[in-house]
Amino acid sequence: MHIILSFECKAFRSFVQEFSNQSMLYPKEVIEKTRAWMEGDNHAKAWLQDHNYEELVHLKKAVSGYPKALEYLLVHKHFVLAAFANAIWEDKKAFKILMDKKEFHWAAMANYINGDDNAAAFLTKNNLKHYAELAQKIQEKIRKEGDEGTNFFNSGPFKIGN
Repeated sequence: MHIILSFECKAFRSFVQEFSNQSMLYPKEVIEKTRAWMEGDNHAKAWLQDHNYEELVHLKKAVSGYPKALEYLLVHKHFVLAAFANAIWEDKKAFKILMDKKEFHWAAMANYINGDDNAAAFLTKNNLKHYAELAQKIQEKIRKEGDEGTNFFNSGPFKIGN
């Protein structure tokens, strides 16, 4: 089961427009810690929490389709990250939000995860190689999870946990 979030609602789009006017360009060290957390590094998770980047801790589960993680992002007004989590599952409306908000680095990451190698080149050219590396880790994580879900007993549309 993938994250289900409707970006069709005009009221929701208006709310996102009103409350998400700041750019989501994190410092390089923060993205590197997020990448390490995607690989399971609990020290990186603790660092993110200690430095008040709880939204990036939740991003790990949000990109895998866990509704509670997405709910956290929405409740705490991390709309760009929520849109990114949906855009990686080829949600065109979520991708449009990223583009409309000029969050080109998050849009490029979503495209890279979806197989566009030019997106990684775009990130690298714009001194955002650390974002490309994070996208690669997310892509690897999703593929690994897909492989783990291929046996009969682990298949189905629902994920257990938060």
